[in-house]
Amino acid sequence: MLYIIGLGLGDEKDITLRGLEAIKKCSKVYMEAYTSLLSFGITSDGLSKLEKVYGKSIIVSDREMVEEKADDMLLEALVSDVAFLVVGDPFGATTHSDLVVRAKKLGVDVKVVHNASVMNAIGVCGLQLYRYGETISIPFFTETWKPDSFYEKIRRNRELGLHTLCLLDIKVKEPSLESLCRGKKVYEPPRFMTINTAIEQLLEVVQNHPDSAYNKDTTCVGLARVGCEDQMIAAGSMEQLLTLDFGPPLHCLVIVGDTHPIEEEMLQFYTINSS
Repeated sequence: MLYIIGLGLGDEKDITLRGLEAIKKCSKVYMEAYTSLLSFGITSDGLSKLEKVYGKSIIVSDREMVEEKADDMLLEALVSDVAFLVVGDPFGATTHSDLVVRAKKLGVDVKVVHNASVMNAIGVCGLQLYRYGETISIPFFTETWKPDSFYEKIRRNRELGLHTLCLLDIKVKEPSLESLCRGKKVYEPPRFMTINTAIEQLLEVVQNHPDSAYNKDTTCVGLARVGCEDQMIAAGSMEQLLTLDFGPPLHCLVIVGDTHPIEEEMLQFYTINSS
């Protein structure tokens, strides 16, 4: 059996009882570490916390392992119980759907243990979940690469009066372009997009679109470390949020659409004092 187990959003204590029971009967435990991270990141101290609570050694799996070498893990799951741990919920990233497809094709039984993810925990800011449109991802821009395909999704959401959840780029164990050109991978330090960078890039993109689906005065909600004890939520215009320090990762951003009176009342708890 391959168990794909959601860990939730905060720390080692957010796992469900069902997930913990599944881990304890597995011969090997892998942990995906590139679509999202727990509050303590992937450090030796953080891993030891997980291993202490779960009672198992954990093998950290990077993007290369999951996307290119997953068959080795799946073949192990043909003859023994294997756990694959995912921050948030197992289906919060398309990579994990691909893993299920590959497992099924190899004849591996799969059992999924769900948990909280940013896709539902985002409701903490008071904007109702059924009033969200399509979620977008904002990648880090470079001098030569500034993709803006997400703009059309924002525009469509706003035309319908829907909120837009923006998931912000994280780069963990990413090879540098220079090292790839030389044929020997050298990995860059981890990078996590901030709300401030996301807004800068959004305002840069909108300048190239005459319809201006949003602007510096558009109301947004910035959320940092959702699900953690020190989570931070602030609502205000893009311009106001641009200068706010949201602290350590992970960050996400909501571009607010039309609001219901209850949503407006909830947002008041997080609105930046204009003075």
